[in-house]
Amino acid sequence: MKIPAFKSMVLFENDDYVVVNKPPFIASLDERNAPGDLNMLRLARQYSPDAQVCHRLDKETSGCLLIAKTPDAYRSASMQFERRKVTKNYHAIVNGHVIFTDLLVDLPILNAGNKNVSIDRKEGKRAETIFNSLTYFKHYTLVNCQPITGRMHQIRIHLATQKASICGDELYKGKPVFLSAIKRGFRLAKGEEEQPIMKRFALHARSLVFKGMDESEILVEAPYPKDFAVLLSLLEKYDS
Repeated sequence: MKIPAFKSMVLFENDDYVVVNKPPFIASLDERNAPGDLNMLRLARQYSPDAQVCHRLDKETSGCLLIAKTPDAYRSASMQFERRKVTKNYHAIVNGHVIFTDLLVDLPILNAGNKNVSIDRKEGKRAETIFNSLTYFKHYTLVNCQPITGRMHQIRIHLATQKASICGDELYKGKPVFLSAIKRGFRLAKGEEEQPIMKRFALHARSLVFKGMDESEILVEAPYPKDFAVLLSLLEKYDS
């Protein structure tokens, strides 16, 4: 996979912070099972030597990633995340026609390590997400997801509890979208195996609101990457 230049990912930058539009398939930080792989932290430190990634996005998730350029900026951002002062909005394309209007899902999540995440009302930590449907298709829905807390896989598992798994998120029973399922008369060439329209789960960190070191509010929005935009356009064309 070709890694884009870090500068081309930048959505916002000042003396203290840089917000990038993280491409899919690049980890935010070092991974245990792939310690030598390129990740956003390493790329950021080539750009700004003292860079620190302020929060994580799953490897397959694209979108807004906040990076601090100084230790003081990192401390400030960390406190904002801890106190739930950062507003994060994600867009997900989910299986099914689902109607969410300010739906608050308040289900505790247990992270047992090694990406083993489950809903556990006894041992889990509090996890809250607000969901709103944005665009309806016949068989799919574009949903805005606002996590109040920041648990691992929170949006993914909370959507799964609502029978609205993210397209392509096989870990939580999300089915990928194939063109043959939405385009009438679609035919594959002989001997060809159909690939899903999007080769990852359809989750994008759409926007981020936080405070700069001067206490001014900073709002950053990340355009959809190509795969997410293509899936949406095909749903609009063939599944509306």
